[in-house]
Amino acid sequence: MERGIITSAQPEATEAGADMLKAGGNAVDAAMACALVAGVVDPMMTGIAGFGSLHLKLPRRGVEEVIGFHGKVPAAARPDMWAHLIEGETRDGFGFILKGRVNDVGYQSITVPGSLKAYFEAHRDYGLLPWKTICAPAIAYAEKGWAVRPHVAYWWSRKEQFGRTPNPERLRATPACRKLYCDAEGNPLDIGAWVKNPDLAATLRRIAEDGAEVFYTGDIARAIDADMKANGGLMAYEDLAAYRLTRDQPLRGTYRGHDIATNPPPGGGIMLLEMLNVLEHFDLAGLGHNSAGYIRVVAEAMKRATADKDNHVGDPAFVDVPVARLTDKAYARDLSEAIRRGERAHVERLNDKIPEAAQTTHVCAVDADGNAVSMTHSLGMPSGVVTAGLGFVYNGCMGVFDPRPGRAGSIAPGKSRFSSLCPTLVSKDGALKLVIGAPGGTQIVMGVMQAILNVIDFDMPMLDAVVAPRFSATSDVVDVMNRIPRAVQAELEADGYTVARNPLSYGFAAVHGLLHDGGRWTGAADPGHDGMAMSV
Repeated sequence: MERGIITSAQPEATEAGADMLKAGGNAVDAAMACALVAGVVDPMMTGIAGFGSLHLKLPRRGVEEVIGFHGKVPAAARPDMWAHLIEGETRDGFGFILKGRVNDVGYQSITVPGSLKAYFEAHRDYGLLPWKTICAPAIAYAEKGWAVRPHVAYWWSRKEQFGRTPNPERLRATPACRKLYCDAEGNPLDIGAWVKNPDLAATLRRIAEDGAEVFYTGDIARAIDADMKANGGLMAYEDLAAYRLTRDQPLRGTYRGHDIATNPPPGGGIMLLEMLNVLEHFDLAGLGHNSAGYIRVVAEAMKRATADKDNHVGDPAFVDVPVARLTDKAYARDLSEAIRRGERAHVERLNDKIPEAAQTTHVCAVDADGNAVSMTHSLGMPSGVVTAGLGFVYNGCMGVFDPRPGRAGSIAPGKSRFSSLCPTLVSKDGALKLVIGAPGGTQIVMGVMQAILNVIDFDMPMLDAVVAPRFSATSDVVDVMNRIPRAVQAELEADGYTVARNPLSYGFAAVHGLLHDGGRWTGAADPGHDGMAMSV
């Protein structure tokens, strides 16, 4: 690695980031160019009208911060506006199912987006190359086109959403979205189909010229406002103009002599630290990787952290989050003793719907100066809304707010909902060792945590840590990927656990990471998605 290394879930995006490093840019330049391209070539996963969490460290400048750009509830929303429409809750806690799916698809499902503002301000404050240079690759892909990749086609065609709107219906939700991503019969485009988006190219050119403010207070904001008003949307011009990022110090902890830096609430870092604190009390390597005993211990830690998240964690501007208690080592010791006694945690759910992954993506980048970026950016379950003439898909994040008033995740104007996003940096003896993160809805923190265990407890190289089969327990059910041995499943079931086997080989987040091991950086992209790592 002469200039740097980058990994993401899209090869086009990874290559764009690598080109920034080759041109003399730093990790921030690379990550922002990567993110903008991802929004073009993975348009139902992420984009400029999304949300996310950005963790960056620039050691020579003495900077480490987490930039939060979570979707915010529009001012027109009310805490009880959907309480009479509740049909259920997904088993993993990733959102609520309402009659008419008004929170899940269409204009009312959109929260005020922060992605573009985060990309722009991070570059403005920490990048080296001109903003126009950062935007150029995304403009080129939107104008010249890109080929639908296997994972893109898989998501677009997925119909069984366990109560949520099938993805083909999202693609058909508005005429502009259907025209971009469906064939003449309204079916999602298949692998290899060539996609051009001249409207998005024009939008990105305006952003390259005028910066993010054209989206939040300028002509683009006014076009968005007009479309929302014409179609009953909750979001308005005033919401866009009032949007502000949060800029915080990382939430910090330790695990077996390693320093863990992750994002604060409403991000998922609090769950990550709680689980690692609990698991530090067990000899995980002695239990054996993915053995029944290992899965039982880790699953019980997952359930306890999930229950604490459901009960206590929300937007700290609206909810008093007990961060110190939930990340306290003594509290974790008490939880570990309960697990050792064989006590089983219970995670309350409104019903037993199957866990659902979200449309999200991730980028990790490190440059030759030691600057590091880990950023998860998403549309959640996308709204399917594309404003005619603008070319981008809006997020659908209202679906994850609790329609029951008086709860940590309830609807309130200006509020951000808890998100499992947890871009994380791990150091050892003061030296950065691991840059990691993942897409995957509520499963994000579970996937990131398992990959960290794979590196620290099992001494796996980055690729092995990402490829190893995963499991999750965000309810009373233990969900396992299809590569977990059936003999292990049978042993867990004999011990009284309900185990659900996923038909996919890869899942429970799509972990991407960079590892400094043996004097060099190596990277890996989760094989369940389309991405790659690239060193330049």
